[in-house]
Amino acid sequence: MKLAKYRTAAGGIGVGSVTGDQLTPLALNDEYASLTDILEAEAPGQLAAALLDPTAQAALADVTLLPPIDAQEVWAAGVTYTRSKTARMEESEAAASCYDRVYVAPRPELFMKATPHRVSGHGQPLRIREDSEWNVPEPELTLVMNKRVQLVGFTIGNDMSSRDIEGDNPLYLPQAKVYNQSAGIGPWITLATAMPPRAEIGIALSIRRGGQVVFAGTTGIHQMARTFEELIGWLGRDNSFPTGVMLMTGTGIVPDSDFTLQAGDVVDITIDGIGTLSNPIVQG
Repeated sequence: MKLAKYRTAAGGIGVGSVTGDQLTPLALNDEYASLTDILEAEAPGQLAAALLDPTAQAALADVTLLPPIDAQEVWAAGVTYTRSKTARMEESEAAASCYDRVYVAPRPELFMKATPHRVSGHGQPLRIREDSEWNVPEPELTLVMNKRVQLVGFTIGNDMSSRDIEGDNPLYLPQAKVYNQSAGIGPWITLATAMPPRAEIGIALSIRRGGQVVFAGTTGIHQMARTFEELIGWLGRDNSFPTGVMLMTGTGIVPDSDFTLQAGDVVDITIDGIGTLSNPIVQG
């Protein structure tokens, strides 16, 4: 089941199940009043199925999709694919040894990526920092966890990065990663029970400029050097998430060093079992 958060033409906010190009609203109530409440249930899929209201079914095109997030923090993992390790080492000589070591170290690179107000959903703009000249999207399968740090679903993440800032000094990572409209999440959450086997989950990135594709790449979860369970285990060490948490799992698709995003570009990320997250790029 795919669960979306949406806004109607009248301005109401709801949660619904997406099948093809149709959305079936959930009849929320005092006990289950939000997307988070559904995700916190012992069996989110069964609960959502019980709350479906087929009499209110609508075309997906008639609603506005919102980021499938309430109050959750968004975290991210780095250097989980060989290609991302190589790309980080290309950013600067100073950073090369750090990224080389973390790729093989027991402890992964984990960092806070965004709070909900910094997140953009499907069709909403993502931002290039004004003080950066080298910016790229990072397409990432994103784990959705409840407050008990249990994996309940998956969504698509775009971990926007200012590579020149991070490459100048690894200590600048928060500024390269965390700013307004720095994280794309969506278009919905596919519950864990509805995802394909991990080895069959492919990821595709396409960047359009003036209607033409200027970069495209593919990878797959089988290319990851760390498991989901490993990343979740480290994230939950001495940490708590009272409203749940999302974790971007790193990228295996990195544009060449001579490529940078421009205002007006459109970034499309497609992940098997979920769908496509599309975001226009703005600056300033």
